[in-house]
Amino acid sequence: MGFIDDAKDAAQATGKKVGEAVDDTKERISDKADEVQADAKVKGAEADTAKAEREAEATRAKNEYKEKLRD
Repeated sequence: MGFIDDAKDAAQATGKKVGEAVDDTKERISDKADEVQADAKVKGAEADTAKAEREAEATRAKNEYKEKLRD
């Protein structure tokens, strides 16, 4: 019976190790997805900032032009 018990213990240990590997892989995938989402938010915010800066510059240029017309 010792051999059967040893095989059973080895199979359980292997199953546990496989389960842990699967959990680790799922966690890594989730972490990577979170990272990609965060990067996308940063790029979106950078794009919004750049657009706001362009709009502000256009407004300044328009106001300067109007001021010159008033002179």
